[in-house]
Amino acid sequence: MQKNAQATEQNEGVAHLTPKRVVIVVDRPGPADGSAALVARLSKGERAAAEELVTCYYERIYLFMRAVGHSRQTSEDLTQETFLLAWSHIGQLRDGKALNGWLFRIASNASKLYHRRHRDWVTIDLEGAEPEAGGAEGPERAGDREQIGRLHEAVARLPWKLRQAIVLHYMEQLTISEAAEAAGIRPGTLKSRLNRGLEALREEVTDR
Repeated sequence: MQKNAQATEQNEGVAHLTPKRVVIVVDRPGPADGSAALVARLSKGERAAAEELVTCYYERIYLFMRAVGHSRQTSEDLTQETFLLAWSHIGQLRDGKALNGWLFRIASNASKLYHRRHRDWVTIDLEGAEPEAGGAEGPERAGDREQIGRLHEAVARLPWKLRQAIVLHYMEQLTISEAAEAAGIRPGTLKSRLNRGLEALREEVTDR
Protein backbone atom coordinates (compact mmCIF):
# COMPACT_ATOMS: atom_id res chain seq x y z
CA MET A 1 0.00 0.00 0.00
CA GLN A 2 2.92 2.29 0.76
CA LYS A 3 4.28 1.87 -2.78
CA ASN A 4 0.86 2.66 -4.22
CA ALA A 5 0.71 5.83 -2.13
CA GLN A 6 4.13 6.93 -3.39
CA ALA A 7 3.17 6.19 -6.99
CA THR A 8 0.00 8.24 -6.56
CA GLU A 9 2.03 11.23 -5.35
CA GLN A 10 4.53 10.84 -8.19
CA ASN A 11 1.69 11.20 -10.70
CA GLU A 12 0.09 14.14 -8.93
CA GLY A 13 0.81 16.74 -11.58
CA VAL A 14 2.93 19.81 -12.11
CA ALA A 15 2.93 22.97 -10.03
CA HIS A 16 4.35 26.30 -11.16
CA LEU A 17 5.26 28.99 -8.67
CA THR A 18 6.06 32.58 -9.59
CA PRO A 19 6.05 35.76 -7.49
CA LYS A 20 2.72 36.78 -9.02
CA ARG A 21 0.83 33.55 -9.50
CA VAL A 22 0.34 29.94 -8.49
CA VAL A 23 -0.54 27.58 -11.33
CA ILE A 24 -1.41 23.94 -10.72
CA VAL A 25 -1.74 21.53 -13.63
CA VAL A 26 -3.40 18.18 -12.90
CA ASP A 27 -5.23 15.44 -14.78
CA ARG A 28 -8.46 14.30 -13.13
CA PRO A 29 -10.26 11.56 -15.12
CA GLY A 30 -13.95 11.08 -14.33
CA PRO A 31 -16.26 8.07 -14.42
CA ALA A 32 -16.23 6.24 -17.75
CA ASP A 33 -20.00 6.46 -18.20
CA GLY A 34 -20.52 9.89 -16.62
CA SER A 35 -21.40 10.89 -13.06
CA ALA A 36 -25.18 10.71 -13.55
CA ALA A 37 -25.05 7.14 -14.86
CA LEU A 38 -22.65 6.11 -12.10
CA VAL A 39 -24.90 7.58 -9.40
CA ALA A 40 -27.90 5.74 -10.86
CA ARG A 41 -26.01 2.46 -10.70
CA LEU A 42 -24.79 3.20 -7.17
CA SER A 43 -28.36 3.89 -6.05
CA LYS A 44 -29.30 0.42 -7.26
CA GLY A 45 -26.59 -1.06 -5.07
CA GLU A 46 -24.42 -2.33 -7.91
CA ARG A 47 -21.13 -3.62 -6.53
CA ALA A 48 -19.39 -2.91 -9.84
CA ALA A 49 -20.47 0.72 -9.58
CA ALA A 50 -18.96 0.95 -6.10
CA GLU A 51 -15.70 -0.42 -7.47
CA GLU A 52 -15.77 2.14 -10.29
CA LEU A 53 -16.33 4.93 -7.78
CA VAL A 54 -13.23 3.84 -5.87
CA THR A 55 -11.22 3.49 -9.08
CA CYS A 56 -12.16 6.98 -10.27
CA TYR A 57 -11.83 8.85 -6.99
CA TYR A 58 -9.38 6.99 -4.75
CA GLU A 59 -6.32 8.94 -5.86
CA ARG A 60 -8.18 12.25 -5.69
CA ILE A 61 -9.42 11.65 -2.14
CA TYR A 62 -6.02 10.35 -1.04
CA LEU A 63 -4.22 13.38 -2.48
CA PHE A 64 -6.79 15.66 -0.84
CA MET A 65 -5.96 14.08 2.53
CA ARG A 66 -2.25 14.48 1.89
CA ALA A 67 -2.65 18.07 0.73
CA VAL A 68 -4.50 19.11 3.89
CA GLY A 69 -1.64 17.75 5.97
CA HIS A 70 -2.25 14.11 6.91
CA SER A 71 0.52 11.52 6.85
CA ARG A 72 0.52 8.82 4.19
CA GLN A 73 -0.85 6.15 6.53
CA THR A 74 -3.55 8.42 7.95
CA SER A 75 -4.46 9.57 4.43
CA GLU A 76 -4.92 5.96 3.34
CA ASP A 77 -7.06 5.21 6.40
CA LEU A 78 -9.20 8.32 5.92
CA THR A 79 -9.59 7.63 2.20
CA GLN A 80 -10.90 4.15 2.92
CA GLU A 81 -13.18 5.57 5.61
CA THR A 82 -14.52 8.11 3.10
CA PHE A 83 -15.60 5.39 0.68
CA LEU A 84 -17.16 3.28 3.43
CA LEU A 85 -19.17 6.29 4.57
CA ALA A 86 -20.12 7.14 0.98
CA TRP A 87 -21.38 3.63 0.33
CA SER A 88 -23.42 3.57 3.54
CA HIS A 89 -25.04 6.94 2.71
CA ILE A 90 -25.39 6.54 -1.04
CA GLY A 91 -29.17 6.91 -0.73
CA GLN A 92 -28.65 10.59 0.06
CA LEU A 93 -27.19 11.26 -3.38
CA ARG A 94 -29.85 11.96 -6.01
CA ASP A 95 -28.13 14.13 -8.59
CA GLY A 96 -25.14 12.90 -10.57
CA LYS A 97 -23.89 16.46 -11.00
CA ALA A 98 -23.48 16.70 -7.21
CA LEU A 99 -21.20 13.67 -6.93
CA ASN A 100 -17.93 15.63 -6.63
CA GLY A 101 -19.15 18.00 -3.94
CA TRP A 102 -20.94 15.25 -2.03
CA LEU A 103 -17.96 12.90 -1.97
CA PHE A 104 -15.46 15.60 -1.02
CA ARG A 105 -17.77 16.83 1.73
CA ILE A 106 -17.65 13.34 3.23
CA ALA A 107 -13.85 13.42 2.90
CA SER A 108 -13.66 16.89 4.48
CA ASN A 109 -15.83 15.80 7.38
CA ALA A 110 -13.70 12.69 7.92
CA SER A 111 -10.58 14.86 7.98
CA LYS A 112 -12.09 17.39 10.42
CA LEU A 113 -13.35 14.61 12.70
CA TYR A 114 -9.88 13.07 12.78
CA HIS A 115 -8.48 16.48 13.69
CA ARG A 116 -10.91 16.86 16.57
CA ARG A 117 -10.07 13.40 17.89
CA HIS A 118 -6.36 14.12 17.75
CA ARG A 119 -5.91 17.50 19.36
CA ASP A 120 -2.13 17.14 19.16
CA TRP A 121 -2.37 16.68 15.37
CA VAL A 122 0.35 18.73 13.70
CA THR A 123 0.28 19.83 10.09
CA ILE A 124 3.16 18.17 8.26
CA ASP A 125 5.22 19.42 5.37
CA LEU A 126 4.34 17.37 2.33
CA GLU A 127 7.59 16.17 0.88
CA GLY A 128 7.79 15.25 -2.78
CA ALA A 129 7.69 11.57 -3.62
CA GLU A 130 10.96 9.74 -3.90
CA PRO A 131 12.30 9.20 -7.45
CA GLU A 132 11.56 5.74 -8.76
CA ALA A 133 14.30 3.25 -8.11
CA GLY A 134 16.82 3.19 -10.92
CA GLY A 135 15.19 6.10 -12.70
CA ALA A 136 17.35 9.12 -13.42
CA GLU A 137 15.67 12.51 -13.38
CA GLY A 138 16.38 15.22 -15.90
CA PRO A 139 16.69 18.86 -14.86
CA GLU A 140 13.12 19.67 -15.95
CA ARG A 141 11.61 16.77 -14.02
CA ALA A 142 13.68 17.59 -10.94
CA GLY A 143 12.59 21.22 -11.19
CA ASP A 144 8.92 20.22 -11.38
CA ARG A 145 9.34 18.02 -8.32
CA GLU A 146 10.98 20.84 -6.40
CA GLN A 147 8.16 23.22 -7.31
CA ILE A 148 5.52 20.71 -6.23
CA GLY A 149 7.35 20.25 -2.93
CA ARG A 150 7.53 24.01 -2.35
CA LEU A 151 3.84 24.41 -3.14
CA HIS A 152 2.88 21.59 -0.76
CA GLU A 153 4.93 23.11 2.01
CA ALA A 154 3.33 26.52 1.50
CA VAL A 155 -0.20 25.09 1.37
CA ALA A 156 0.45 22.97 4.47
CA ARG A 157 1.30 26.12 6.44
CA LEU A 158 -2.01 27.81 5.62
CA PRO A 159 -4.77 27.90 8.25
CA TRP A 160 -7.13 24.95 7.89
CA LYS A 161 -10.03 26.85 6.27
CA LEU A 162 -7.82 28.48 3.64
CA ARG A 163 -5.92 25.26 3.02
CA GLN A 164 -9.16 23.33 2.52
CA ALA A 165 -10.46 25.88 0.01
CA ILE A 166 -7.22 25.90 -2.02
CA VAL A 167 -6.99 22.12 -2.14
CA LEU A 168 -10.63 21.57 -3.11
CA HIS A 169 -10.81 24.19 -5.85
CA TYR A 170 -7.32 24.41 -7.32
CA MET A 171 -5.77 21.01 -6.62
CA GLU A 172 -8.87 18.84 -6.91
CA GLN A 173 -10.41 21.13 -9.54
CA LEU A 174 -13.88 21.22 -8.01
CA THR A 175 -16.08 24.06 -9.21
CA ILE A 176 -16.82 26.91 -6.81
CA SER A 177 -20.25 25.42 -6.03
CA GLU A 178 -18.84 21.89 -5.59
CA ALA A 179 -15.99 23.09 -3.37
CA ALA A 180 -18.40 25.20 -1.30
CA GLU A 181 -20.67 22.19 -0.83
CA ALA A 182 -17.71 20.02 0.16
CA ALA A 183 -16.61 22.61 2.73
CA GLY A 184 -20.15 23.16 3.97
CA ILE A 185 -20.08 26.90 3.28
CA ARG A 186 -21.60 29.40 0.85
CA PRO A 187 -19.90 30.03 -2.53
CA GLY A 188 -19.17 33.63 -1.56
CA THR A 189 -17.40 32.49 1.60
CA LEU A 190 -15.36 30.00 -0.40
CA LYS A 191 -14.29 32.71 -2.85
CA SER A 192 -13.17 34.89 0.04
CA ARG A 193 -11.10 32.04 1.47
CA LEU A 194 -9.58 31.35 -1.93
CA ASN A 195 -8.54 34.98 -2.31
CA ARG A 196 -6.98 35.04 1.14
CA GLY A 197 -5.26 31.70 0.58
CA LEU A 198 -3.82 32.72 -2.77
CA GLU A 199 -2.58 36.01 -1.35
CA ALA A 200 -0.84 34.15 1.47
CA LEU A 201 0.77 31.76 -1.05
CA ARG A 202 1.93 34.64 -3.24
CA GLU A 203 3.55 36.31 -0.24
CA GLU A 204 5.39 33.09 0.60
CA VAL A 205 6.60 32.73 -2.99
CA THR A 206 7.74 36.36 -3.07
CA ASP A 207 9.60 36.03 0.23
CA ARG A 208 11.47 32.88 -0.83
